[in-house]
Parts: sequence; structure tokens; C-alpha cells
Amino acid sequence: MNILFVCSRNKWRSRTAEKIFKNRGHDNIKSAGTESTAQVRVTEQLLKWADKIFVMEEKHKSRLQRDFNDFATNNKIVVLGIEDEFKFMDAELIEILNISVQPYLEHG
Repeated sequence: MNILFVCSRNKWRSRTAEKIFKNRGHDNIKSAGTESTAQVRVTEQLLKWADKIFVMEEKHKSRLQRDFNDFATNNKIVVLGIEDEFKFMDAELIEILNISVQPYLEHG
């Protein structure tokens, strides 16, 4: 499965998620951000590539649906509800991501 993690700037939350899930199982993992200042910006190609999109907050889902309506369908997007209060590889963020994402991974 191709999984895309999305936050605002692709600096802390989505990059942490990409790093911790990248070498688990058989899934392909990428991350991106919705802001123009993102390290890796969300593109139509990334959204086409993704089978499942995990966004950190509801506002990220809204931005994807506004900017890429044809490629950001509700059944592809999961809102994790993780606020922007963590740094890259924060131990609490890793724990929250593991608990939130694990039920959706096919290879468990």
C-alpha cells in the first residue's frame, strides 16, 4: 500500500511519521506538507500515488479537498487529530502515531 502523511510544513509531524513507518512491513511511505513553505509540498502526483492519506488535522483534509478535489476523496483520507505541538521524532508523537495509524496498516 502507498501511504502519504500530510501536515502543514512537512517539518515535524509528517516527517516523523514517514521515518517511523518507512521500514515497517511492505508499505511505501512518503510525507508532504500543504503550505508553500513545506519541505516537500503536496502535489497531484503524490495524491494519485497514495492509496491512503493520513493528515494530522482536519484543516489539512480541507486544504487537500479544496486544492485537489479530484484526488483527495474522503475514503482515502484519515484525520489523525494530532496538533502541531511536537518536534521531529518527539517520543510522545511517535507513540501517538503508532497508536493512531497501526489499525489502518494491512501488514500490521
